[in-house]
Amino acid sequence: MRRITVFCGSSFGTEEIYSEQAVLLGETLAKQNIELVYGGANVGLMGAVADGVLNNGGKAIGVLPDFLRSKEIAHLGLTELILVESMHERKTKMNDLCDGVIALPGGFGTLEELFEMLTWAQLGLHKKPIAILNINGFYDSLIQLIENMVSKGLLKDVNQQMLLVSDNIDDLLNKMKNYKAPTVGKWIEKEEV
Repeated sequence: MRRITVFCGSSFGTEEIYSEQAVLLGETLAKQNIELVYGGANVGLMGAVADGVLNNGGKAIGVLPDFLRSKEIAHLGLTELILVESMHERKTKMNDLCDGVIALPGGFGTLEELFEMLTWAQLGLHKKPIAILNINGFYDSLIQLIENMVSKGLLKDVNQQMLLVSDNIDDLLNKMKNYKAPTVGKWIEKEEV
């Protein structure tokens, strides 16, 4: 994997371990020569993961909608900052630039980005690994909800397996590097879109 997109909060949250792990993820990506693609801000967990990369000689590419430049405060030390017009264009660009996705703790925006990438994978629009770094059990309730979707017949088990989960960075990256996308599609093929 050459580049990984990281979705995460623009705030730090209530537990210091979130920012510690965000920095450590950035350091690990830099040491493994994996470039970071992320939302482009210098605040919260977004800024922490970028700083972890940049402070260890890695490359960080930010993708930021122009209207958020003042709200999320663009990171000025990035390898590259790409300004786009909309949130949809941001996600599309981040997908185009990456070989896989990791979600750290975050709010509605993080979940929306994660689930859009999962939906695109389910529809066969990409075959990239999608992962959650489940820091201190942050995503336990979400994982339980997804298991409930399967048990209630609203999500195929093969699609649940597309979501890689670990609380350990090295283990998660290893799962991503060894990921094989399911061959069972949802309803349509990419050529039909």
